[in-house]
Amino acid sequence: MKRIFILIQYLGTNFCGWQHQPELRTVQGEIERAIFETTGEQVAVHSSSRTDAGVHALAMPAHFDTDTRILPENLYKALNAHLPDDIRVLSSKQVDEHFHARFDVKEKTYEYHFYVSPAPLPYYSTTSAWITEPFDFERAKGAASAFLGTHDFVGFASARTEVSSTVRTITKISLTRKKPNHYCLSVTGDGFLYNMVRIIAGTLIEIGQGKINPDDLPAIIESKDRKRAGRTAQACGLVLKSVKY
Repeated sequence: MKRIFILIQYLGTNFCGWQHQPELRTVQGEIERAIFETTGEQVAVHSSSRTDAGVHALAMPAHFDTDTRILPENLYKALNAHLPDDIRVLSSKQVDEHFHARFDVKEKTYEYHFYVSPAPLPYYSTTSAWITEPFDFERAKGAASAFLGTHDFVGFASARTEVSSTVRTITKISLTRKKPNHYCLSVTGDGFLYNMVRIIAGTLIEIGQGKINPDDLPAIIESKDRKRAGRTAQACGLVLKSVKY
């Protein structure tokens, strides 16, 4: 048996998330189906993350074990022949049998894209969230650094979060203007709680809209109170950009 590492890119719009669910279209389900159609093997694919419905990935790492005779470096081409247009395997290679796509992660980077407009724009509708005016970019940008460092982020997690510790470290965070009314929040850390990036994005958006005082953000983080943080921003703006091991 060989352990194969793959990088997957997908548009999450028409998926019910990553994780396999009976009778529902998921990324994991499509990848496992493609492996079966390519190799005749029913295998479990393990990813670095479990993205929600509507969330995208530029390079989602995953691994699976196989007995196929197809060369590891060519396997991605065979899988793509059996995948729909909104998923592509970018590369494949053999890795050590002890490697694990989830448990060996050292760092992840997510991006959250949103735009400001009087009405939703079809061009951005699947990959960016829509917000209405007013939005003070400089006010939101200046507040972002409060998230840097190691904190208990339980106040920025969904109630569905089930982990042994809610302490996480954010090493990089930035809010940039990509176009006159289009923005990108980039967050890098050692791991993220369920909906954590979307709640951080929603909080910064509400700061930019004048609904939350930026001076209160450090106290909001330390309070660990979900009710004091901002809303959970729309799934369509979130993309897993990269993972490091």
